[in-house]
Parts: sequence; C-alpha cells; structure tokens
Amino acid sequence: MGKPTIADLAKAAGVSVTTVSHAFSGRRYVEPETRKRIEALAHAIGYRPNHRAQRLRTGRAGSIALVSSMPFAVAAGPSRLGFLMEIAAAAAVAAFSRGIALCLVPPLGPSDSLDALEVDGAIVVEPELNDPVLDFFFNRGVDVVSIGRAPGRDDLPFVDLQSGATAHLMLDHLLAGGGRVGLITGVQRRNSYIEMETIYAERMAKAGLSPLAVRVDERGGEQAAAVAAEALLRADPTISALCVPVDAFATGVLDAARSVGRKVPQDLRLATRYDGMRAKLATPPLTAVNLHLDQVAAAAVDLLLARLGHHDHEPGVVSPPTLVPRASSGASPV
Repeated sequence: MGKPTIADLAKAAGVSVTTVSHAFSGRRYVEPETRKRIEALAHAIGYRPNHRAQRLRTGRAGSIALVSSMPFAVAAGPSRLGFLMEIAAAAAVAAFSRGIALCLVPPLGPSDSLDALEVDGAIVVEPELNDPVLDFFFNRGVDVVSIGRAPGRDDLPFVDLQSGATAHLMLDHLLAGGGRVGLITGVQRRNSYIEMETIYAERMAKAGLSPLAVRVDERGGEQAAAVAAEALLRADPTISALCVPVDAFATGVLDAARSVGRKVPQDLRLATRYDGMRAKLATPPLTAVNLHLDQVAAAAVDLLLARLGHHDHEPGVVSPPTLVPRASSGASPV
C-alpha cells in the first residue's frame, strides 16, 4: 500500500478534503468532535499532513516571533538565563504544542534589520514608548501582541504583567521594615517602570515621606546601576531600603552597597521584581516576585494564535504575582 493521502483520510472520515485541511491547519472552524475523529483516523491509517504544502497554500510561515527591545544587559545575563529567556522557553513549549514554531529574535540595536524575518505574528516583550520593534511589524501588516502593556498603544492586545500589583507587593514589604525607601528604575519608558514610579510616588506621599527615585539606562546594565546607586547612597545615608525592579540593577546595587560599607540587609534592605537566577544566586539572595512567566508566555501565545485564526478559545488566566522574601530584605533565605 502507498502512503495514505488527504483524500483517503477524507473518505474514511466521511468529510470533504477541505474539512480535513481545515482540521489540521486551523484556518477555519471545525466541530471539535469532527476534528477529534479526523485526528484519530489519521493516526490509525498513518496519515501525516504535509505542513510545507499547507504553508504554500495558505501563504503562512508556520512560525511566530518573540522579540524585545530590552538589551541583554538587563533581559538576560552572562549565561543568557534571565527574564527574556524564561519567557522564550515557556512560549516555545506552548507554541510547539499548538503546532507552531517559535523564533527568538535577540534584542536589536539601531543598525539591526528584521527584513529577512518571515513570521505569521509576533509577541513583543515589554515594549517601550515608541518602540521601533512595534513599528517594524505594524508597517508590514504582521499581527502583534505584547507581554506587558505598550505605553501609548492602548489598541495593542496584551497579556498583563500586573505591574501595579507587583509594585505594591514590593513596596508593602520594604515599607513594613520602616525607614526611608528609595527607587531605581530604567530611563526607558516601559509600562512596568511607569506604573512602579507612579505607585511609589503615591505611597511615599501617603506615608508622609519624601520620594527619592533615580533612573538608569538599561544599556549600562549592572555597572551603570552600581555607579548610580553608589552616588545615591553616599549622598543620602538615611536611605534604609531600595526598591529595584530590574534584577540586573539590583545586583549592581549590591556592589554599590559593598563599596560604601553598607551591609545588606542590616544597613540596607533590597528587593527586585524578577525571581530569576540573578536573584537566587546573589549574595545575599534577593527578595523578588514570582511573576508566573510560564503562564504569561502561554497566554501570550494563545492570544496571538487567536488573532491569527488558529483557534477561538480565550488565553488562560495568569495567577497574581507573589512575593518571595529572601535575605536581602531581612527575611530568611528561600
């Protein structure tokens, strides 16, 4: 017997060839029971869909991109195991389980080009205000969703990173220890920075404390944060805690504290946002927040695929962020 064809499968299932094609491509709605019957019969007779032929017929690339304008200096680390990489790993698994390949696009510089990239859609991680990555995809008519709200782009579908709730978690924890709390965020205008700065200012005013916030350019990474934090700590010895959402900046603050003779957490308490390898392996380990990035990534893949017409179910619910107290803020190491 020869290799079974799509016509053989359609005949066995009692449906049209078009219905079989839609069942595998996801281009059109097929009743769930019909889809299951087609898939079961395909397995039974040994039929395998020709995905290359499907792409030629539909004009689709069969892949989506995950991209960020956030530099590796803060999005990853020397080992490339960081915020962006955790999202990429989870998104790749979610996409593959849905029959789609995921292409990870490294953070781009001003001279980089995406012209050779052929994808059906894109997930942009924490875009900044007027992000050139968004402009690239919009200008080419590529569907885009974002992880984290895109500043100035209320029309862009997004999976909420719950930055406001995260800000309150970190500030609640640090303010509970008493004293003056400072804030270090990024110069770039990403929604998580904007929400953190707004909530910080409100919380300081409510507590009757003077705000003390500085911004650091992401491109400088740990070293730039260390320089800024050292100047801040030398200028104001009354600071008893620092809220530093970017984990790379937080490890720079640890270096700065050592330089000025401030012990963490005895003389300076510290908390960061992302509970990644930097937070866990720092000395002392950093209090951080579990953002449930596996759920965030899967929800973003589902949101994008729904826009592309691959399915019509809603993305999964993302759990609220949870604080992970560690020694940097005076808690017992976790």
